[in-house]
Amino acid sequence: MHNLTSTSGFLLLEFSQVRELQILHFFVFLGLYLITVIGNLLIIFVIALDHHLHTPMYFFLMNLAVSDIGTVTVIQPNSMFNSIINNTHISYAACVYQVFFYFLFGCSDFTLLTIMAHDRYVAICNPLQYEVIMNKGACIQMTTIAWIASILYAVLHTAGTFSITFCSNRVDQFFCEVPKLLKLSCSDLYLVEVGLLVFSCISAFGCFVFIIVTYAWILSTVHKMPSEQRRNKALSTCLPHLLVVSVFIITGLFAYIRPPSNSSSCLDLVFAVIYTLLPPMLNPFVYSMRNKEIQTALMKLLSLKYFCDTVPRYIQKSLGFP
Repeated sequence: MHNLTSTSGFLLLEFSQVRELQILHFFVFLGLYLITVIGNLLIIFVIALDHHLHTPMYFFLMNLAVSDIGTVTVIQPNSMFNSIINNTHISYAACVYQVFFYFLFGCSDFTLLTIMAHDRYVAICNPLQYEVIMNKGACIQMTTIAWIASILYAVLHTAGTFSITFCSNRVDQFFCEVPKLLKLSCSDLYLVEVGLLVFSCISAFGCFVFIIVTYAWILSTVHKMPSEQRRNKALSTCLPHLLVVSVFIITGLFAYIRPPSNSSSCLDLVFAVIYTLLPPMLNPFVYSMRNKEIQTALMKLLSLKYFCDTVPRYIQKSLGFP
């Protein structure tokens, strides 16, 4: 059956068989996708064009925005395309790519959030050494390690998933989700991927504990600050990150920490939509909501005169012109 699956691909779970609801699904997903992509692109452009935001915190945030765009692009366009043409088929190769890039961007998201917690810890608990510890070279090195580790992580999971023999090609999810693919296995090789998933959960829990301990130290340091203005400023840089981490973890827990079910349900689809689409869409709004620096830079970017003056200079500088 493995050779047949390799040539014929998989059949994904559709949201509805009613044509009107399929069209509605297309436009709803299109709206969510555009909001997510435009929001994260604005974050990237604002940070790239405004030299005041060329700091470690915003450098990591820009990488997080890139990862968020990748996460939704892996899943939503294929789902929208299938809805508009009334189709549930996905090729074997497309399913492999979807699994690989979903793990790549998912891992990079959580790794970057962990690095950002460390950045906030150094900035608040050790401010005199901040520029030394979080220098440009160190930031690039940490980000590079995060992306390389994410690539290796994605390769391991993709290889572990598609090394098994599939007895069916009907996936009970609207995208190629690994737990649903493992249910189609008719060999014991799926235990390798199960082991990798368990290891991933343990690693994610370790990162989560690191973030919690880090913020315990941060809150303790903030509480000891004599100036209320300094306390408010420190908290304003931490709260968006904490909120993003909370949304990322809570949606993941809702999706996976549930009793297993052998039958597909509308609840599975709802949870899948929440944990795949909600965090990338909310991140730009969370980081710009209480951040006056981003708000000011965003207003400048939306100004036509500023855009026309700044973008040509930025392109010239990128190309090496004086």
